[in-house]
Amino acid sequence: MKTKKHLIKHSFIIVLCLGLPVSAWAVVTGTCSNCHTMHNSQNGAPMNLNNSSAPNKLLTKGDCLGCHGTGGGNNIDPATGAPQVLHTNATDLAGGNFKYIETGGDNRGHNVVELGNTEDTIPYAPGHIHQMNDYSGFTVNVSCAGRLGCHGTRQKVNGTYSGGNEALKGTHHGNVDGKLDTADTAANSYRFLRGVKGYENMGTFKWQNKDADNHNEYLGATTPMNAIFGCTPCHVGEPPTGSIEPVNHTISGFCATCHRDFHIVPAIGGDTTSPFTRHPTDVVLPNAGEYANYNQGNSKQYRVDAPVARTTVPDSIGNTVTPGADVVMCLSCHVAHASNYPDMLRWDPSAIIAGNGTNNNGCIICHTQKDDGI
Repeated sequence: MKTKKHLIKHSFIIVLCLGLPVSAWAVVTGTCSNCHTMHNSQNGAPMNLNNSSAPNKLLTKGDCLGCHGTGGGNNIDPATGAPQVLHTNATDLAGGNFKYIETGGDNRGHNVVELGNTEDTIPYAPGHIHQMNDYSGFTVNVSCAGRLGCHGTRQKVNGTYSGGNEALKGTHHGNVDGKLDTADTAANSYRFLRGVKGYENMGTFKWQNKDADNHNEYLGATTPMNAIFGCTPCHVGEPPTGSIEPVNHTISGFCATCHRDFHIVPAIGGDTTSPFTRHPTDVVLPNAGEYANYNQGNSKQYRVDAPVARTTVPDSIGNTVTPGADVVMCLSCHVAHASNYPDMLRWDPSAIIAGNGTNNNGCIICHTQKDDGI
């Protein structure tokens, strides 16, 4: 990942929102001038935290990376409580860590352009329904927020798609955390992923999927989307002015707004039963055969390296998995930002060995009999 310039650029950054206690992070509070500047000038010097003379939209002192991508040794900034998407700490947060793209290569994660990593390998999202027309002939650079990103509002306003700070307008000041089961704005959606419902970990390990008792909860569906053409699975309202978001409110449905062919029924095999041609998501983990023995039958304890989704947004964190009720999702295998393994996987695929009788990792957490050579 081309982030050396970024790390140097941000090595001196004073993070936004100084003085905010961690417990106050639900909704931004504190002195407005910690984050905003009226004229981007003070005593003849620019106020932009990256030392640029260019001002930022919404009169902010910096962009998303000013708070969330400082590249230092903290995975959570001690002054603000802001989770870091790029850091050198040994403990990653739930979304992963973009540093792995720099150390391991482009296939470790999403190559977000704000981190200095323009797309030079895959010109558009694999499986995207628009790849043959909307993006034909030019490269799509994934961003943090907006139409070509994940966070904030992905919608045309006055004929233009917003990005960066503008796409996140109102999110921090209107943030809702904990149980998010409304999701009709970016601010009240899971992790500012507009339209996604879930439960955000609120404990000591707020931003982590640490263990069975400390993790996020994700919403899943019992049936994948069943559409080949049409806009309704991914757009709320008529395109192009409608918001791009999953109408089923699931995390897998959200991923499908860019990677659609990996999620719709016709593309995974024509129905929701085996044999599949693509691994299904938004399907129930069967309560039969090897799947009923999730985690080798160890009290069905929830594994953060093979998490599941729930069919309703829970009121609190659950520490077990129920085959026959809980759901396989994209994040059962992948992380959202970047991981230390190819294809953003949660585990090393080369270390998963069928039939040796000693594995209980990766695919074998769900496909338990494969460890027995079946």
